[in-house]
Amino acid sequence: MRHQVKRYQLRRNTSHRRALLRNLTTSLLEKERVTTTLAKAKATRPVAEKLITIGKKDTLSGRRRALGYITKESVVQKLFTELGPRFKERPGGYTRIVKLGLRSGDGAQMAMIELLGAVYKKKAKKKEKISPKAGK
Repeated sequence: MRHQVKRYQLRRNTSHRRALLRNLTTSLLEKERVTTTLAKAKATRPVAEKLITIGKKDTLSGRRRALGYITKESVVQKLFTELGPRFKERPGGYTRIVKLGLRSGDGAQMAMIELLGAVYKKKAKKKEKISPKAGK
């Protein structure tokens, strides 16, 4: 019986699930917006929010705890210099999950998990070159 067990298993063994959540959380903190399945987004949310709470207090022990989980040092730096101060006055609820519909390949429910206050920057489109043959 699984009484009082509230973690998502995601049909993976422990080491695979831990690596998946570490990578998803690192990508979320780095890019501030990640598209994934709904189950993975719901599993990533508590991990990311706990790390942001650690990032609100810029202490050496907090940095070491974050470095033990996040896979990139640049993301840890961003967590303590940008994200921590951004959410300093907020008592929790740093992420948002938006449902996107079904994936065409297997019908999985897709979702976007993002940090609140994230600014989406669209990539600039390249200008098409007019070929000399088209002008004639």
